[in-house]
Amino acid sequence: MPYYGPDFGLLQQRDPEIAQVLLDELDRVRGGIQLIASENFTSPAVLAALGSTLTNKYAEGYPGRRYYGGCEVVDRAERLAISRAKELFGAEHANVQPHSGASANLAAYAALLQPGDTMLAMALPHGGHLTHGSKVNFSGKWFDVIAYGVRRDTELIDYDEVRALALRHRPKVIVCGATAYPRLVNFSIFRDIADEVGAWLLADVAHTIGLMAGGVIPSAVPYADVVTFTTHKALRGPRGGGILCTREVAARVDRAVFPFVQGGPLMHAVAAKAVAFGEALRPEFADYARQVVANARALCDTLAEEGMRPVSGGTDSHLALIDLRALGVTGAEAERRCAAAAITLNRNVIPYDPEPPAVTSGVRVGTPCVTTQGMGPEELKEVATLVAQAVRYPDTVAEVRRRVSELLVIHQPYLSEL
Repeated sequence: MPYYGPDFGLLQQRDPEIAQVLLDELDRVRGGIQLIASENFTSPAVLAALGSTLTNKYAEGYPGRRYYGGCEVVDRAERLAISRAKELFGAEHANVQPHSGASANLAAYAALLQPGDTMLAMALPHGGHLTHGSKVNFSGKWFDVIAYGVRRDTELIDYDEVRALALRHRPKVIVCGATAYPRLVNFSIFRDIADEVGAWLLADVAHTIGLMAGGVIPSAVPYADVVTFTTHKALRGPRGGGILCTREVAARVDRAVFPFVQGGPLMHAVAAKAVAFGEALRPEFADYARQVVANARALCDTLAEEGMRPVSGGTDSHLALIDLRALGVTGAEAERRCAAAAITLNRNVIPYDPEPPAVTSGVRVGTPCVTTQGMGPEELKEVATLVAQAVRYPDTVAEVRRRVSELLVIHQPYLSEL
């Protein structure tokens, strides 16, 4: 029996092609190990909010200050999302309307910068994000972006370089946070540098916000003027974004989200964010976050034992970046070999990568999904051996798939809800 609500029968009747897409996607995730670091499985409660009639309501503006009538009910959902986000993260202000992390960053820049202003951010090839100044992105086209990176010897952020660049270029905004950096970011040092040069500090913690919510890594909120995040990664909520900030810039942030960047918010997604924040406030979410990190370390350490070098020597978070050059296999080829073995991960550039971004010398792996499925460190050690076997010995793909299937018998998403 498929895991979908009471309306699924109607969908099958009215649009069997799309119904089959839903079923096939469920089969895909149930039939393989999901190691994409930026993905997770939401709770059934989050899915219920996403599939609700709140999707029908136009609600431009903010609670109590809408440009449409009939918003008194959806106002309650947004107020709950805001209050729960502020409580969860200890923030002075929260905006829960951004449709994505990229939308949140666009709004944050609009609140703090003018086109042509200088900002300092992490280089994409060293673990940063497209919206941190990539030349193919609006951030790189609209702003004068100075990039910092990691050291060649340690593969850790070079804080001395960050400070030197800040003193030389005097950026208006300093951005910290990454998408493929497995170590902790020292927000205190970034705060000191920002204060020294009179810059705003923007922390993009889309990847690690769930670990901060669970209290297993230091929070950016006490240090940054603005914190942008997504709700669909380790936080285990719906796809979407959010912004936390100080009272000083709250009005600027709200005006940047609406009306500058977005029109009507997606009220079903806002309600689902409220559900996710409420779930993250419960003690069991802290247990989950601790398990995510423990699993990532077990995965990373075992991959290292299998001859797959972790960038920076390990991980402090939910993800690991793996250098495959010693195996003579590119990231793209490793991704294909693992996919054939029912293991989903993504190729990823490593610092100072000699290969182009479409090929790469590395892969990125993460543990939010498998942890949600109930796996622990012992299972992740086995997963690591399966990844290594798939990458190193592609002719054993049938054997790896068999072992993957055995591991998933008791670790599949949503089956407990049938």
